[in-house]
Amino acid sequence: MTGIVDTLVELIDIPSVTGDEEEICTALEFRLGATRPVRRVGNALVVGEPSGKPLVALYGHTDTVPEQGNRPAVVVDGNVVGLGASDMKGGLAVMIHLLEDDDVVAGPYDVVGVFYDKEEGPAHDNGLEAVLDAVGFLADAAFSVVMEPTDLKLELGCNGAMNADVVFRGHAAHAARPWLGENAITKAGEWLAAMHRREPEPVEIAGLVYRETFAVTTAVGGIANNVLPAEFVVNLNHRFPPIYGLDEAEERLRAVAAVADEVVIKDRAPAGAVPEASPYLDRLDALVGGARAAKQGWTDVARLTARGIPAVNYGPGIVAQAHQASEYVPIANVETALEVMRRFLTDR
Repeated sequence: MTGIVDTLVELIDIPSVTGDEEEICTALEFRLGATRPVRRVGNALVVGEPSGKPLVALYGHTDTVPEQGNRPAVVVDGNVVGLGASDMKGGLAVMIHLLEDDDVVAGPYDVVGVFYDKEEGPAHDNGLEAVLDAVGFLADAAFSVVMEPTDLKLELGCNGAMNADVVFRGHAAHAARPWLGENAITKAGEWLAAMHRREPEPVEIAGLVYRETFAVTTAVGGIANNVLPAEFVVNLNHRFPPIYGLDEAEERLRAVAAVADEVVIKDRAPAGAVPEASPYLDRLDALVGGARAAKQGWTDVARLTARGIPAVNYGPGIVAQAHQASEYVPIANVETALEVMRRFLTDR
């Protein structure tokens, strides 16, 4: 059987930038379909099926952000370095080896793996939605684990995410005679300065601390060096904890950007619910070592819990390494995650 490090290197060396996941899906179908029933939904793959035992589903997205000169994979000083190593091909490698493990297959649970596409793109394009619509038995899972990077912690729930164009409008004029117009960029200056000083707002839920954030991430304005800009548009990214629904989160974003001339919501994704106590959660928590934390970033735990499917985040990747040009994952993390999940899926 291929070692897990070899598997991870092979996964990294298959290009799978968002929207280009056909090759990796086909490779997974060829490998896992040799021993397990598989169902393909576009460029997503569901491996395994229920037989009557309690169902545990494992989830991982196959796509990555664009390459930054970080392919092919290399192994250096106990780390696998390469595009998607932490986010989240390390988690995919763990999933593959669990699904190929005879003891897991013969264990007390029906273990199903869901490998899906387009997670790193806009929320409305996410490939998991089509999988959940097409494969009804996934809604019956007793427990689900999204193997996103968590630094080997058990992370519960997740913040919601929203992006909006915040628009400031002025009046164009010759730069030599600025008093004849209004500069849309400098009009936004006081608001931008306030955003620069703004601190994250901690929110405690079930003993876990989430942080509500508002961050300006892009800015576009001006047409020429000698023309006062008539319009200035910034993207405001809002991350909101599970106490807020989508409509309330939108109201909060609009309040923060109230001084602008217009606010246009471009995309929004709900927060993930913190799961209620369950024997599955308690047992995984004990195996992880009680290192529970809140999930600050958005994950598809939100998509699952919105459908009433109990789900948590646990994976070998390093959160701070996600999307880095020098992205890596420690081999020890991958091996630990594999052992923890193997024990979880083979012990009662």
